[in-house]
Amino acid sequence: MTENSKIRLDEDDDLYDDDEDTQKDKYLTFRLAGEDYGIDIAFVTEIIGIQKITEVPDMPEFIRGVINLRGKVIPVMDVRLRFKLAPRDYDERTCIVVVDIEDNAVGLVVDEVSEVADIPESQVESPPQSGRGKSSRYLKGMGKIDEEVKILLNVDKLLYEEEMEAILEATNN
Repeated sequence: MTENSKIRLDEDDDLYDDDEDTQKDKYLTFRLAGEDYGIDIAFVTEIIGIQKITEVPDMPEFIRGVINLRGKVIPVMDVRLRFKLAPRDYDERTCIVVVDIEDNAVGLVVDEVSEVADIPESQVESPPQSGRGKSSRYLKGMGKIDEEVKILLNVDKLLYEEEMEAILEATNN
């Protein structure tokens, strides 16, 4: 994606029919550090190319700053840094996935967007557990598509922890 290109999902699109089931089992998939991830398409409002991010002092490392998106200031989270993965330079494939939860918009920087995939519940397994008997707090499950596995993220937990709530509150005032 180029800096000026974007994909916008509007209410007129097929994914936003009155029938709630049109979004069921659909995930926007993307790459991050060579792995495939997915988030519920219901949370995605648009995908934009990487653009100028204004740094904000005294924010966690994974919050790159804010962008002005059609007059609305939204925080931008680098998902690589949120997961404590090695940072990398942004390139023409780097995208910002804008998600909206409870009327709060947040941009998620990902290495590249792949596709919208249909992953039925029957093809989603519980996330693996760590040595302490807990699964990663950001994982919703592991989605299977043929021989591939997509790491499905829990967007609520990714965005709504104490530190993120304070950031959303600061940018919405």
